Parts: sequence; C-alpha cells; structure tokens
Amino acid sequence: MITRRGLLEAAGGAVAFGSGGALAAPAGSAALQEDTRPWLSPSLPAGTRAEAAFETLAGKKPLIRLTDRPPNYEAPLSYLRTAITPNDEFFVRYHLAGIPHVDASTWKLSIGGEVANSDVTLSLDALKTLPAFEVTAVCQCAGNRRGLFQPHVPGVQWGNGAMGCARWKGARLKDVLDLAGLKNNVVEIVFDGADGPVLDKTPDFLKSLPLWKATEETTLVAYEMNGEALPHLNGFPARIIVPGWTATYWMKHVITITAVTKPFDGFWMKSAYRIPIGKFPLVTHFLSQETETTTPITEIVVNSLITSPVDGARVKAGRRTMISGIAWDGGYGISMVEISADGGKSWMEAALGEDLGKYAFRSWSHEFIPKRRGKLAFAARATNRIGQTQIHELIQNPAGYNNNVVQTVTLDVV
Repeated sequence: MITRRGLLEAAGGAVAFGSGGALAAPAGSAALQEDTRPWLSPSLPAGTRAEAAFETLAGKKPLIRLTDRPPNYEAPLSYLRTAITPNDEFFVRYHLAGIPHVDASTWKLSIGGEVANSDVTLSLDALKTLPAFEVTAVCQCAGNRRGLFQPHVPGVQWGNGAMGCARWKGARLKDVLDLAGLKNNVVEIVFDGADGPVLDKTPDFLKSLPLWKATEETTLVAYEMNGEALPHLNGFPARIIVPGWTATYWMKHVITITAVTKPFDGFWMKSAYRIPIGKFPLVTHFLSQETETTTPITEIVVNSLITSPVDGARVKAGRRTMISGIAWDGGYGISMVEISADGGKSWMEAALGEDLGKYAFRSWSHEFIPKRRGKLAFAARATNRIGQTQIHELIQNPAGYNNNVVQTVTLDVV
C-alpha cells in the first residue's frame, strides 16, 4: 500500500516550510505568501485555505494538496494554460486510501459476468495486441469548483484544478468486451480497480456504465497518456476513459470488468454521485440508474476558465494585453467564447485556438488595451455547438456538482 510518506519520499520529500511555518515555494516558482497566493482561490473555505499546501508527489510537479489520505491534489491555475495538460501537471484524485503498487508484468484484467462465451483474463501485453485507438479528452472530477459554492457544501473543497486534458491511447472497451461476448440482456458494465478501502466498513469503489456508453467508439481501456505509460497516480497500468462524462467513471488501475443484467446497486452508484432530476440541462442520461428524484451525474457541463492574467494582476494602461483561457464541455464541441468588460451588458467574441477534438479543451484569447487606471473586471462565457451557454447563477445541489458559473477576474490597471 502506498502511504503519504511514501508518495512524498519517492518525489524527494515534501515542499519545505520556512520560518514561522509559512509555506516555501518550490524551486523556480514565485514566493507564496498567504495574501498573494494565486494558486489558491480566496473563495475557498477558510479551513481549506489554512490546510492546503503545495507538495510534490512522485512523478509530479508541485500540486495543491487538499487531502492526503486519500490523496487529492489539484493543479494550480498556471498548469491549465495549454489545451494539453502534461502528465506531471495532471491532478490526482482518489476515493480510497488503499492505493497499491501495481506491477505491470503481473497485472491482469478479468472480464466476466453475464458473458456469452467465457470469462477472459488479459495481461497488459495482451491488451496491447487489440487495435489501438486514441482520443483527446478532458478528465474532470465531478466536484471540480465545489469549494467555490456559496454556501459551502460537504466534500473535497476543489478549486478550479481538479481537471486536465490529455491524449489517451488504448483498446476500445467494446473490443475488450467482444472477447468474452455479452448476453443479449446485459444492461450495465461494472468496473473495479486495484485500489481499495482501509477499513472493512468502507465500500469499495465500484462504478458502472450503461451498455450504450460502454460500447461507444471513444470509451477506452487506456494504457497511455500523452504518448507515455500512464503515471501511477493517474491509473497505471490501465484505466477506463469515458470522454464527455465526469471522471467518476474513469476507473483507475482497472482489474475487473463485469457485465450485469440488472442495475448495479453499489454505494458509489446508488447513493453517491447523484444529482436532482431536472436541475441541469443534460442531454445524456443513465436511465437504468434513475429514480423519481435523482439521477447519476453524467456529462460535463459547458464551461470556461480565464487562466491569464490571474485575478488581481497588474496591467499597464494603454498597453496591449492578452486575456486567455480554456473552454470545454461534454463532447458537443465549443462554438464560441465571449468576453465582457462591463458586467455582462455587452460581449465580445474571443478568438478560438486549435480544435483538438470535441472532447478536448479549446484554448481561446482576446487582446485589449486598458484605457483608464483603476479596477477592470473581465468575465468569460462559453457556448457549445448545441446552444448551451454557461450560467450566471449557481445551480445549488447537495453534493456541489456541475459548477459552471461565468467566471470573472478583476485586474488592477496602473
């Protein structure tokens, strides 16, 4: 089992603390004083701000630690300024603290349940003999921006950085399932990973997908991320990739895939990761798991993020300045990003960057010249190709999901 000490020691130790207990910056970064920490949103709960720290895990650049057991580390804003997130800058999210060391040479993937042929067991080498497929897609925790909810709600208090975008390569899940064959009455596919609970009473993290989603062309059993083997903390040696849907379904360290003929009723499906029915304008639904009042969270809602300049940055009056960021959604594709400098009374269309695919981050930018000294607030909103636009008022829900409120940064023009 991997411990926090092991994670930090493998990376050469935690970030050092200076005199008086103040967090010292890692090499090459700016000093991180409490009142000028752009990597930690001032809107987060006071307790989160007091406990969060910059730490370096094995194979990673410094990330913002929100919890260490299980490890939940988000990317600072500066890591999200490009459409592709490097592996060593990708966020880390676990539900359970029992994280194993996985040996690729002995790892096995078992496929069974309600299958027409017979159970199948694959080694990593055998998985790689199946036709390879690659997709560029955003991996985003369902609770991203939960810490920015007002009033605050329970759960990991994520800021903006519980997400990243990568090029994922692996075998299509439907090709893996075809090896065992599926009975005609299969309704869901259930996944389990090698990580597990420390306490007997803690439910293991198992998730399911509806059969139609599991067999889409882009749903993968991936073993590469940005052209390299998956980092251990992002699911090595193989994980499930579900483009367009939130990362709760992207099972890390996957070891079993089970076909079932009735809705899976494990805790993480029946009780967790659910939203009130009718609250969000979602297109895709997980009908076999719906009740009269709640439905599982599925697709990522349309969203955008201003990544530069940061909130509170100083810019020069009369000098050309670039405001830029990223936009994304659940796989319909971004059609437009707009900028407002007058509180939403008028909007200007930003220039979109390269289209890396409908599931990917879409970079955008807008050049402007601030004319007067003082405070200047900029808002950004994204619209996707089916006409969905970011919202201006938070949709409250108990678990703090789907925060896609239009973001504003305020610049200091001098």
